[in-house]
Amino acid sequence: MIKKLIKNKFRVLIAIGTLLALVAVRAFEQKLFYDPFLPFFKTEFQGKSLPDYEGFKLFLNTFLRYFLNTIFSILLIYQIFKEKKLVVFVSWLYLFLFVVLAAMYFGMLYFETSDYLVLFYVRRFLIQPLFLVLFIPAFYYQRKSK
Repeated sequence: MIKKLIKNKFRVLIAIGTLLALVAVRAFEQKLFYDPFLPFFKTEFQGKSLPDYEGFKLFLNTFLRYFLNTIFSILLIYQIFKEKKLVVFVSWLYLFLFVVLAAMYFGMLYFETSDYLVLFYVRRFLIQPLFLVLFIPAFYYQRKSK
């Protein structure tokens, strides 16, 4: 194991750097991105009305955050598995998931759904790299089962 790490130290350094970049996106979210829902969802939000927000600005910032998380996630997946086909597949999957989740998220905001818990979780998948947590074990299992 140690020999593999030493042999692939550049890959390990890139993987660690990518993880640190994902942590930085999360750590500096309030400074980097416009998101009036950050403080809203940190409180007891059920039964309250949604805060005022600028729709276009919110969309751009949500897209930017999703894009950054996606780039870092794809880079990490590539460093772990070293398969270009997998990177292409994951890229298309991330694009598809963004379209579906963004439509759900902004649809719920537009129609002001009263079920904020669904809104909370859809938003969470857009702004946090949760797909990475799902994809790495799935791809690892797929590779081991071949």
